[in-house]
Amino acid sequence: MTLLKRLFYRFFRPERPPPLERNFAIDMQLQASLEDLAPREQRPLDAVANDLLQQALGERAAAEARLQPWRELTPRQQEVTALVCLGYTNQEIAVQLSVSIETVKSHVRAVLKHFEVHSKTELRNRLAGWDFSAWR
Repeated sequence: MTLLKRLFYRFFRPERPPPLERNFAIDMQLQASLEDLAPREQRPLDAVANDLLQQALGERAAAEARLQPWRELTPRQQEVTALVCLGYTNQEIAVQLSVSIETVKSHVRAVLKHFEVHSKTELRNRLAGWDFSAWR
């Protein structure tokens, strides 16, 4: 980092509260990656590690938020949801679960409402990255 950049960074960056003391171990590969990345970004290793950890925690919180509606479904609603996402028709779901087609439709309506979508296609799109192969 050039002297001018260091001076600018030191005097014009927003004030941060003092960092909390961290005391945890990381594996050697992660340490090496951080040591490689910090100079390329021209930032202190601690700042890079802190930003990456904040980003990872934010992504984890977002993933948990996406998973929460699934956890709130009943086991039967989860089965119906999985089969819908696998492309089964209401009739096929009814046969698979040994229930009436009206029961399937009722579960589908409840699931759509719970995920705040209006169609099975929207539900499939919302859960597109999920693996429902265990329900086949």
